[in-house]
Amino acid sequence: MANFLFLCVLSIVCTIAVASEPSPSQDFCVADLTTSTRVNGFPCLDSKQAQAKHFSFSGLHLADKLINAYGSNATLVSARQIPGLNTLGISLARVDIALEGVVPPHMHPRASEILTVLEGTILVGFVTSNPDNKLISKVLQKVDVFVFPFGLVHFEKNVGSVNAAFISALSSQNPGLILVPNTVFGSDPSIANDILAKAFQVDKSIVDQIQGKF
Repeated sequence: MANFLFLCVLSIVCTIAVASEPSPSQDFCVADLTTSTRVNGFPCLDSKQAQAKHFSFSGLHLADKLINAYGSNATLVSARQIPGLNTLGISLARVDIALEGVVPPHMHPRASEILTVLEGTILVGFVTSNPDNKLISKVLQKVDVFVFPFGLVHFEKNVGSVNAAFISALSSQNPGLILVPNTVFGSDPSIANDILAKAFQVDKSIVDQIQGKF
């Protein structure tokens, strides 16, 4: 019985370990962005070639242009921008939101997220998984902090009187981004409109109109 319990605990620990990004096996692994070889991350540059520029990035003090239909835009800082982030399991993003703009419902399939408001007033929220589908939301002011759990659908909206901005830290060097509207209505090839009509309980003509915008 004791051996059985030990094996159960060991299997749980191993599962948790495998589910997270592996720990680095050296001080750092500066990404070699010049090679076409692809691994889970990037191959390492010779550590003797590492310089301060591989571990730094400038420009997050600048607001991005808000030209998309949602009125928001993100500046991602990942291993492509800071090669020294490679294998460290973290990344960063600055997100700017215009007046009444939104970051539409989305998820990061490989990361949890913690954001800090730089400017403005932002409504944030996430939805728990089935069967509860509970909305947890809050209006944030400057320097407020909010956490989005791993893999849950979440959103942000500028509800203030000025352009808003926040910084997000993510628990993966490649967190990924799945925008729900773009994924559902803008896939290539398109999901059959009768499937979407049934899923959203609307007429097919409405689905056609929405798909036409993507």
